[in-house]
Amino acid sequence: MRVMVFVKATADSEAGLPPTEDMTAMFAAMGAYNEQLVEAGILVDGDGLKPSSFGKRIAFDGDSRTVINGPFSPPNEMIAGYWIWKVADMDEAIAWAKRCPNPMPGPSELEIRPFYELEDFGDAMTPEQADQEKRLREKLEEKVS
Repeated sequence: MRVMVFVKATADSEAGLPPTEDMTAMFAAMGAYNEQLVEAGILVDGDGLKPSSFGKRIAFDGDSRTVINGPFSPPNEMIAGYWIWKVADMDEAIAWAKRCPNPMPGPSELEIRPFYELEDFGDAMTPEQADQEKRLREKLEEKVS
């Protein structure tokens, strides 16, 4: 199963604070953790995100589109980074998440969310739609490889 692990933002990450000696140690610990994820065959992708002040939101209302400039709030509802993991089940994802070094200088949270898989849609997706989705995923995997 694939899961996305969100690193929830904090006031510190949203402030875009400059690196400190403590952060250098945190980055080293996170780098070692990421190496473990790669060696275990868990990590598919992951990265940190700039503060929401660099971001944009697109609001939809029928045919209308409105661009909203960051920053957004509150910080604890923002995402500071992510991983995509391929794991056997949610228990394995939780076990790996518990091993994660604290990704922020103070209190922080990770959120784990499973991806939808084709079989989750049952009869709501036609065989043609399922085939199209499979072809698209295969093309994406070829480009990544």
